[in-house]
Amino acid sequence: MVSQIKVDAIESSQSGGSVDFNSSLRPMSKTTTQMNALSGMGAGDMIYNSTEGTLFVYNGTSWKAMSDNTFQFSISYLVIAGGGAGGGGTPDHGAGGGGGAGGYRSSYASDASGGGGSSETVATAVASTGYTVTVGAGGTGVNGRSNGGAGSDSVFSSVTSVGGGFGGGYGYVGGAGGSGGGAGWMNSNGGTATSGQGYAGGGGVSDGSGSQRTAAGGGGAGAAGGNSAISNAGDGGAGLASTINGSTVTRAGGGGGGGASASAGSGGGGTGGNGNGAGGSGTVNTGSGGGGTHNSGTSGAGGSGLVILRYSNSYTIANAGGGLTFTTATSGNDKITTFTAGTGTVTFS
Repeated sequence: MVSQIKVDAIESSQSGGSVDFNSSLRPMSKTTTQMNALSGMGAGDMIYNSTEGTLFVYNGTSWKAMSDNTFQFSISYLVIAGGGAGGGGTPDHGAGGGGGAGGYRSSYASDASGGGGSSETVATAVASTGYTVTVGAGGTGVNGRSNGGAGSDSVFSSVTSVGGGFGGGYGYVGGAGGSGGGAGWMNSNGGTATSGQGYAGGGGVSDGSGSQRTAAGGGGAGAAGGNSAISNAGDGGAGLASTINGSTVTRAGGGGGGGASASAGSGGGGTGGNGNGAGGSGTVNTGSGGGGTHNSGTSGAGGSGLVILRYSNSYTIANAGGGLTFTTATSGNDKITTFTAGTGTVTFS
């Protein structure tokens, strides 16, 4: 009888008719939990696993999937790289530029990405498949005439946000990055930014005029770093707001340039040092740039980055390796997982 049904189905399909897939042709459907609770199976028994979306066959010892999980689901993300550190000067002379913010990429709702970029397309994931997550570190501050440390990249799956550019030391160019670092005093070239991730760093006073020895601000996710003037250092570029975790939070501000009257970029940028003062560090987990130093102070470190994922609460993180640090909260029908440190592979179930 079953053979006749199959023949009839094939002939109907070939003639352009519809096939009646009635329940007699379907294997038993079970969730993974129900499947694992079954007993009395024999080799060759088959079920449809409704959790994994694929057929499983019992081989006499255990259930084996006949293909990878076939169910896909969407994940919205906010991926911010580590911010760059501010640049340094020399004792009683010079000033360093502010560090650039880490690259800023967003796919949640209508939230913008950095550098004037629009919201990106959400990621598509499959349960039981591993996805890389990396939270980039902020750049290291410096003492003396030197460029600050660049920020490190943050990653989710195929999405990479570029680390923030370093603030240029006294006389040096600002570094390129997600957002560019500000130029040091006596240099007019700020660091360039990555398209769709951030803004460029400001340029510095290049002719040695005045006694303030001011440097430029680092770029932020929401605005370019300010240029320095004879009597004023450049402000850090503004950060950018996101609503992915249920409230409006601004992150990824640029660091202020070393010298007089510089302010940090909104969203966690470090303030520029003045009067031999140290630069302020970018706020942790905002990807903000550190402030440049004035004369003998130590420049501010860049703030570490952040990865936030928002997805249906039908799914959960089954495994997160590599020492990743994260928390998960629920908002309506969604889960929101925030990664604050580490690198590793994440799987969902």
